[in-house]
Amino acid sequence: IGRLEVVNITQHRQLAQAQGIRAVPWLRLGPFELAGLRAPAELAQWAARAHSSEGMAEYLRELLMEGGLSGVRAVLQRAPQHTAAALVHLLGDAEAALQVRVGVAAVVEELEGSALLTAQVDRLGALTHHADARIRIDAAHSLGLSHAANARPFLNALLQDDDAEVREVAQESLRAL
Repeated sequence: IGRLEVVNITQHRQLAQAQGIRAVPWLRLGPFELAGLRAPAELAQWAARAHSSEGMAEYLRELLMEGGLSGVRAVLQRAPQHTAAALVHLLGDAEAALQVRVGVAAVVEELEGSALLTAQVDRLGALTHHADARIRIDAAHSLGLSHAANARPFLNALLQDDDAEVREVAQESLRAL
């Protein structure tokens, strides 16, 4: 821990309002904002995850499972590159709950044409080889949203996919480029 600050929000309400704190206890641990009681072992686990794509993906998964799309947007503002990579990680998770998949898709659509999404083209391209057609479809759609020329080879390859829906989304994404 590089810095620990404990604030009594009954004495400093304006600080709680400025941070958007709605529940106590609340803490920011790296890019993560955690509300409610947490066991020391859980806090240690979050601290260990603080600087990994997998850790960020788990945090985003937790937010989305709680319906926290606005929380994901806030994390994206605080740690954009880290969050974008984690979104792609979640996009490639065939076991992700529908609520998580829909939330990730919504955030990716908000990133349309952004440098953040363009920077993820190679990672998205890797997902075009996934065994699950749903993942290939999501990857193709996201590649189209990237507006990046280097997405074209990945999409062209999907035009030969065994799944008709994958081919259709790849064609639509190529037209979008």
